[in-house]
Amino acid sequence: MFDSSKERYRFRVVIPAYPAFNIYSSVAKITTALGPVCVASVVDKMEKWDAEVIDENNLGRYGPSGNEGGADHDLLQRLRPADVVGLYGGLTSTIPQLYKVARFYKDKDVIIIAGGQHFVEDNIAEGLHNGIDYVVIGEGEETVKDLLAAIVNKRDVNGIKGIAYLKAGKVIITSVRSPITDFDKFPLPNFSLVRYANIKLYPVGRVRGCGMNCEFCTVKGKPRYASPQRLLESIRLIVETRDGRHFFIVDDLFGQHRDETIQLCNMLESYQRSINRRLDFTVQIRLDKAKDSQLLLAMRRGGINTVAIGFESPIGEELKAMNKHIRPEDMIHLARVYHKFGFLVHGMFIFGYPLKEGINFKMPAKERVKCFKNFIRRAKIDTIQVLLPVPLPGTELTHRLKDKNRIYAVEDIGWEYYDGNFPLFEPDFPLTARDMQDSIRKIMSKFYQFKYAFMPIMHIISFPALVFFLYNIKLGWRKWYRPWRNALARFGGWIVMREWTNEFKKGVFIRKLQRAKEHMRSRR
Repeated sequence: MFDSSKERYRFRVVIPAYPAFNIYSSVAKITTALGPVCVASVVDKMEKWDAEVIDENNLGRYGPSGNEGGADHDLLQRLRPADVVGLYGGLTSTIPQLYKVARFYKDKDVIIIAGGQHFVEDNIAEGLHNGIDYVVIGEGEETVKDLLAAIVNKRDVNGIKGIAYLKAGKVIITSVRSPITDFDKFPLPNFSLVRYANIKLYPVGRVRGCGMNCEFCTVKGKPRYASPQRLLESIRLIVETRDGRHFFIVDDLFGQHRDETIQLCNMLESYQRSINRRLDFTVQIRLDKAKDSQLLLAMRRGGINTVAIGFESPIGEELKAMNKHIRPEDMIHLARVYHKFGFLVHGMFIFGYPLKEGINFKMPAKERVKCFKNFIRRAKIDTIQVLLPVPLPGTELTHRLKDKNRIYAVEDIGWEYYDGNFPLFEPDFPLTARDMQDSIRKIMSKFYQFKYAFMPIMHIISFPALVFFLYNIKLGWRKWYRPWRNALARFGGWIVMREWTNEFKKGVFIRKLQRAKEHMRSRR
């Protein structure tokens, strides 16, 4: 029972641990999620409230780890009891762990609030029947603030927009809350609220929403922009109070608002000059922004070194199914433009995307793998990530596959496998589910190999060759640095792939997949 007589209350936001080991585990140890930090920063400014964030994927050196993964919440409650716990449901693969944490705090009579992109449609009721008291639908900053005030003052929550809860066993969903457009009224994200974490890569953002309307993506809606000045202030705060240097701008598409993006890059350049320090930025950007040389030059001057690009597929028919209006040969040309401007290019791909009904296209797995390998080589991509299509809750892709009874039942597979590494639906003929999983490993294993362990050493020997570039030392450095850095990344990728493969062999997914396929055949 909530004690409304206390002088101060604690709001703990928990970012649930990834299931076992996956390809994101390594980077998760040096970063965190931006959304929970934004919500906690708002609550921490409320009267009578203190806030903290526990990222179970990044507990640093001294964080209390649980015996079965995640954090030791029993110890946390003894050290610093939380009155309300918020659970981050932004990644569907972490939902089983989220429910486990929810049940723990529910047994302690703590009020549970959850939110994130997983909680749409039927998943709202699922969450409410798994120990969650309130589900926040949409953005959380304003909703959580209103909800906590109502809890403290014992007011009826029915008037709060954008929440769902149970009343007499019935799911109540309140009226929709409008998307946030005025970001300046909120405090800057305060990363000191993330307890224990060792953060080296800081997530920051300026734009919410994306107008590209990709069939498989959960991020929709007209883009909404904070000012360039606000993002710069966020970066300044991290640099000057936490000695941060590496940043990931989480906007789904960097450069959506061109003029303000160039203004931001110019401000970043000026700031780095004023402190006499180079910062390092990674952004997600559309491939066709390579046509805008003025934007690319401003980005390079502003310290943006790495671009993450969703190539998705080198197969034209699959691009059409995804609502991507571009040809594979044009993608190769544009990728090389980024390469020439000195950007490190991280390519993101989806293997075996299901085509829409009426498209007569069939390609065996072996030919698809060859197509992917040739494209990656010709586009000169520095690092890659190849995943399988994921029928994420609420997307058009999910609805399309569900209508054809092609998605394996969650009851058979489990949400924990919704991370892009496992086949979750019946693929297009002639592919099989095993083909899908084997193929992404073949592509990644060709790219990330053990042999790259020796190349950085050999490359260091060639460092004196930079003397031949004294007329343009920046050009010489880029020519030397890129292959050295890529060799390290490819060897590191080999380690990750090996560890993932070992964990996969120990797991039970193949048995679950077989059971899911049998149940699907019986339903047909």
